[in-house]
Amino acid sequence: MSLYLDTLIFTSNIVTPIFFIVSLGYLLVRLGVIDQGFVNTSSKLVFTITLPMLVFMSISTMDFQAVFNPKLLGYFIISTLISVAVIWQVSKLFITKPEDLGVFIQGAFRSNFGILGLAISFNMFGSSGLALASLLLACVIPLYNVLSVLVLSLPMQHQNGPSFTAPLKAIARNPLIISVLLALPFSYFGWALPEVGDKIGHYLANLTLPLALLAVGGSLNLKSLRDTSGQSSWATLIKLIIIPLILTIGAWLYGFENQELGVLFVLFGCPTAAASFIMAKAMNGNAQLAANIILTTTLGSLFTLSGGIYLLRLWNLI
Repeated sequence: MSLYLDTLIFTSNIVTPIFFIVSLGYLLVRLGVIDQGFVNTSSKLVFTITLPMLVFMSISTMDFQAVFNPKLLGYFIISTLISVAVIWQVSKLFITKPEDLGVFIQGAFRSNFGILGLAISFNMFGSSGLALASLLLACVIPLYNVLSVLVLSLPMQHQNGPSFTAPLKAIARNPLIISVLLALPFSYFGWALPEVGDKIGHYLANLTLPLALLAVGGSLNLKSLRDTSGQSSWATLIKLIIIPLILTIGAWLYGFENQELGVLFVLFGCPTAAASFIMAKAMNGNAQLAANIILTTTLGSLFTLSGGIYLLRLWNLI
């Protein structure tokens, strides 16, 4: 029981500040301190500048050759592609609005691994866990962003008429994907930014989480939360229970154990990323549904992540 309480307290210490800033954004809009203009501008700033800079700084400082693990990356890529395909095929039977469908799919698979996952991996396994998580992050970011562009744009294509070039252009122009491509040579060859560039990069990167979470909170609407409660509840169930349960068991059966199994569980079990709201808003999806999914998965992850880590430790799997 003490192990579970320790894990619960540890997870809550990471998740609670996220909730606080989201709640602050909601309150500031209601008090008139910030408005939808601020939400829109901050979302655009995060999507085009600060989040890509955070991604660049995280990947460029990683020792790529020291942590490269093709078996781990292969399992993540294949399992994610299969999961998204299944979610897409099933959800389109029940969700008719294209602006809702892509947001639902994205909310059900896109993990907040870059922020929450790295912190949990470091606290579970130390610097070796952080290195392993950073390797996955270099693969997570481009794969999640390509998939997000596809699931957000293709349903809208059916509404607006087919276009084969529009999704490709959206992928090529995505600032997060561009930042990964720019960061990988720095990681692979061991390049470093000059000191002034490093400081500027960290200043911009540090703006990402507070701005993104304030925008999420500012977009929350209790009426929309009631209206989309069914969709957000199903997305939360898929994101926090179904995907981590199935894919973690699959990873164990495939032969992963200890640190690798633990990091994979954290990756699959993290709540929906705040970037999913930024992406949905930028691509004309249902941004309020995206904000609701972020809220419900972040709250639920306090219990599912701590419970999963406790069980994995109890069964001596990590």
